[in-house]
Order: sequence, then C-alpha cells, then structure tokens
Amino acid sequence: MYDIEKITKVNTVADAISALVASPDAIIIAGGSDVLIKIREGKLAGCTLVSIREIPELKGIKLEKDETIQIGPLTTFSQLTENPIIMERIPVLGNAVDQVGGPQIRNIGTIGGNISNGVTSADSASTLCALNAEIEITGPKGVRKVPILEYYVKAGKVCLEQGELCTAIRIHPEDYKGYKGHYIKYAMRNAMDIATLGCSVVAKLNKDILEDVRIAFGVAGPIPMRCPNTENAIKGKVLNSDVYEIMRGEILSDINPRTSWRASKEFRVQLAQELPGRALKIALEGQNI
Repeated sequence: MYDIEKITKVNTVADAISALVASPDAIIIAGGSDVLIKIREGKLAGCTLVSIREIPELKGIKLEKDETIQIGPLTTFSQLTENPIIMERIPVLGNAVDQVGGPQIRNIGTIGGNISNGVTSADSASTLCALNAEIEITGPKGVRKVPILEYYVKAGKVCLEQGELCTAIRIHPEDYKGYKGHYIKYAMRNAMDIATLGCSVVAKLNKDILEDVRIAFGVAGPIPMRCPNTENAIKGKVLNSDVYEIMRGEILSDINPRTSWRASKEFRVQLAQELPGRALKIALEGQNI
C-alpha cells in the first residue's frame, strides 16, 4: 500500500541535516498527513523518507524574553489551538488551524508541514502572512531567517535548499501586540474540506482610526499572498462604511485567482471582495456583516 524505499528516523536537527545531505532526494516526514497520501496515490512511489517527528527541539510553543512567540514546526494544529500563549496573544492563528480537516488530522498534522508543502490553500499560511511571521531555516551552511512571504517561491515550492529544514516560526511582538484578527475559510463543505478561498485580516484600531491593517489570502493566487494596495488604501482612515467599499474596489489589484474544479475565477473574485470586509468587521467590531 505504501511503496517506501527507505526511512531514516532522527532525533536531532543535526542528524536530520546529515540524513538529508546524504540522500538528496529524501523527503521530510513529520505528521505524515500530506506525504503518506501522496505515497498511497503513487505520486512518491519508492521514495526515501527522513522522519523528524521525534526531534524534541522542534516541538512546542514558548514566549521569548522580548515577547516574541516561537512556534516549533512539529507543533500540531490541536496543540496550537489549545495553547494558552496562542489563545491569549494571537487567537486568530488558533482559529485558523482549528479549521484544518477533522480532529484526527489536527492531532497529527503539524504547522511546519502545513506551510512547507507550499500549498496556497494551507489554513495556517494566510494568517502567518498577516502576522508577518518569520521562518527560521537550518541547514548545512547554518541558520537563516526569512519573512514568510519570501518562504514561498511558487506553487508547491518553498525556499528550502538541499539539506535544509524549517526549525522555528516566530511572530514578533510589534506584529501582534495591540492587533486583533480573524480568519474566514470558505469551502464547499462546512468541515473537513480544502479552502475554496481563505482570508485572514489582522488590524490595529486607534480610537476610530484604522492605524494598521494586513490582509492575506490563500487560493487567491499560486501562493499565499498579502494585499499591499488594499492595505495602503485604507490605513489611517476612519473605520466606517467607506473603508469597506474601498476594500472591495482595491482588492482586485492585489489578487490573481484561477478557475479550478472547486470554483471559477469569477466566484473566487466575488469571495475576495466580500471576505476581507467581514473578517475586519468581526476582528474589530465583534460582529458579522
């Protein structure tokens, strides 16, 4: 049923790097919710795997001294949703990953795997983009850090080089303190389905002025994406009905959805015009529109 040539289990990041360097075609596996499906479907027949699921330093969530939130890539979706640091400081991320699959998937699926498969529909990706997350990458040449928007190269591909793996996801205090956010996932079914379109909005309100706003989409283009034109058009404005109208008009300059068997381009455009306003209103005013 699963055609696997070889699997190497490692317990440290250093051993993982060594195994990946020794087998250039090896595939990293953690929870396995994506990789095992591809193997079963024959897309990765005869593959070599490097299992990193037992590396303790890649698990868990902690608050650093400067209040940066560090998330280990092996942290499961369920652990994220239930973690007190996430619940108190960035509940929008917990809300987003709680919409991944069903309970079984959320118990084994990891946030590192969710962003590293390069899929634009990943439920955590748009929210991490809205939070300006920083990705730590470790490999044979040492450690480097990239903004999550630079992590994605093209559809299905991230910027990991030979022998590298994601070793941390960080969200700095200036990117979440004072902000509120909300994620909306539109899918064909109400549960256990891939997003037709996902939208995450994170914003800061100063009295009635929209001091800052970040809008991010999944499935509005080949990779998760931000909306700089729309963001700049509404920053500094009084939060009223005019803001929502501006968003509807400007969003078309930021997105590039396509037609697929799940939905037409036209339907995704319609969703993209509607969802950011709903997410912003829920985040800042606590109500739907």
